[in-house]
Amino acid sequence: MTPLLAVNGVDKTFTMHLQGGQQLPVLRGLTFEVGRGECVVLTGASGVGKSSILKMVYGNYGVDAGTIVLDRAAGPLDLAGAGPRQILAARRDTMGYVSQFLRAVPRVPALQIVAEPLVARGVSRADAEERAAGLLGRLNIPERLWALPPATFSGGEQQRVNIARGFIAELPLLLLDEPTASLDVRNGEVVVELIREQLAAGVGMLGIFHDLDVRDAVANRAIDVEAFEAGPARMAG
Repeated sequence: MTPLLAVNGVDKTFTMHLQGGQQLPVLRGLTFEVGRGECVVLTGASGVGKSSILKMVYGNYGVDAGTIVLDRAAGPLDLAGAGPRQILAARRDTMGYVSQFLRAVPRVPALQIVAEPLVARGVSRADAEERAAGLLGRLNIPERLWALPPATFSGGEQQRVNIARGFIAELPLLLLDEPTASLDVRNGEVVVELIREQLAAGVGMLGIFHDLDVRDAVANRAIDVEAFEAGPARMAG
């Protein structure tokens, strides 16, 4: 079966513009696949490049060599060479991203922020907000907060809004960057349940989990990123 995501021979070097254009090699020959219904976890020491890999897949970072092929309903797309419009379309229809931080438009209510990925795909706002309310309730965000902007929330509440927004569209591929990092045990267990449900529905996931209990609960396979490390220099992630 064709993998949902196929990363092959990817090299990545960062240019340090504030340090005279110094070249910082990070990854060489990165190769792995993610299938439908499986959770592949990136492992390795802090700074080895795990978060950078997620950003390359999502199209935030370019690559120096190699391919990152996403299998879509519209046909395979090499994200490493895709243009901005193609990447935006892939984000709308095929891949979601739950980062460690919520980046939302100020003054927009939490309910609208969570519902927006569905609205962008043509779901009516009423139906999208009904599904958003269900997720917010499941993630223990009090209803009195739904009409407020998440900038006023605690860090854990903001992360749960972020998780709800990432999971609501049920896209074929979901990228997870430490989704439970700011959560207590109770809400971490809810996230594990959500992950397992989407895996059972055929969603493929590529994630970073520093919580070993969460990692063990959801991971099908692990990729040791240090095996593809280009040199001794380390970056964030």
